[in-house]
Amino acid sequence: MQPLPDDLARNRPGDAVRRKILELQPNPVLRLIDRWRPGADIRSWVDGLTGERLTGRTLDRLRGRGWFTLRAIQWASGADIDHLAIGPAGVFSINSKRHRGKTVWYGDAAITVNGSPTRHIAVSQSEARRIARILSARCGVDVPVRPVISVVHAAKLTVKAANPPVLVLAVEHLGRVLSGLSPMLTTDQVAHIYGVARDARTWGS
Repeated sequence: MQPLPDDLARNRPGDAVRRKILELQPNPVLRLIDRWRPGADIRSWVDGLTGERLTGRTLDRLRGRGWFTLRAIQWASGADIDHLAIGPAGVFSINSKRHRGKTVWYGDAAITVNGSPTRHIAVSQSEARRIARILSARCGVDVPVRPVISVVHAAKLTVKAANPPVLVLAVEHLGRVLSGLSPMLTTDQVAHIYGVARDARTWGS
């Protein structure tokens, strides 16, 4: 595939988070100090960056199996899509969530972290629907998108939902599960969707 003028395939995992960290603290010395200072805003962003890197590394291992991955896809609003995986099993929007040493529980409609409810499921579903609308319009065919949450460094992850609307997986199982799903797309369909998705103009950026 030929490079595009605005080719999102060049993005690295966590690029959007890196930009936010630099914005919060441009000074490299102070930035390093803030990484370890209790209460510093940068600490949570650094945690997020670690999670996105690990998720990206896992997805990279799917390359030889007919998969393509894009990361840090910027919307015109400034928000971004962590990872978009496109392969034989379909299209997946993947949010990386690092909950180091915490207990993560997923029921039918919500995720709790150490017993506290989160909006992870609702946000992931909304993002997947938006991506599906954009890709379907630009590709000229229906492009379903399944939301996935990659859980990083949790002490324990429990999934109770029998048929979860969102796949919630420990990062170490992410590649195995995605590559093990039933094929839905041909090689040509994967290439077409990826070609559209890697163009920044698709997302209005």
